[in-house]
Amino acid sequence: MPYVVGLTGGIGSGKSEVARAFAQLGADIADADAAAHAVTARGESGHAAVVAAFGEDALAPNGDLDRAWLRRTVFADAGARTQLEALLHPLIIERLGEEIARWRGPYGLLVVPLLLERGHLADRTARVLVVDCPEDEQVRRVMARSGLTAPEVRAIMATQLSRAQRLARADDVIDNGGPLEALAPQVARLHALYSDLAYNGAQSRRDPG
Repeated sequence: MPYVVGLTGGIGSGKSEVARAFAQLGADIADADAAAHAVTARGESGHAAVVAAFGEDALAPNGDLDRAWLRRTVFADAGARTQLEALLHPLIIERLGEEIARWRGPYGLLVVPLLLERGHLADRTARVLVVDCPEDEQVRRVMARSGLTAPEVRAIMATQLSRAQRLARADDVIDNGGPLEALAPQVARLHALYSDLAYNGAQSRRDPG
């Protein structure tokens, strides 16, 4: 079994940048957001399931899912959010399992925004890495990239664990509140740690005595 590190963090914390930095060092990556897009592409079962549940309003003019409409709908209605998750989570989990099975490196990162909130994938991880930054910086970044207003961003943040709750459950933390160049030494240190843990785990499985 591969050594799986769960990477998580609040919206706008910089999970994707951190995952890219690990990938540059050779780590395998399985990303839940990418898996969600894949299983809901036109022609996939997730696409059909969402349209059946939410109707034609869920479609963009080109036939793809209108992800902005879905995001607004599910964050305004907890019941709709639960319904969407029930439809898609099994498909996403299955796809991520297939990706992990193809890993060839000593360890990999399972990137899941709601890893600690939902728990469906947490039991597949040997260790939890939290990407952390100040909440005001989260809001600024998400507004800049998505065009959402500050209240809209904070509404999304309210559906996630608080910063303190995430940090309390972390095995490791990357501080991403500063410039991008500050990530490299933190990632290098953890890459060495995870490689060592994966190697030692593999050795113990081969020679339990």
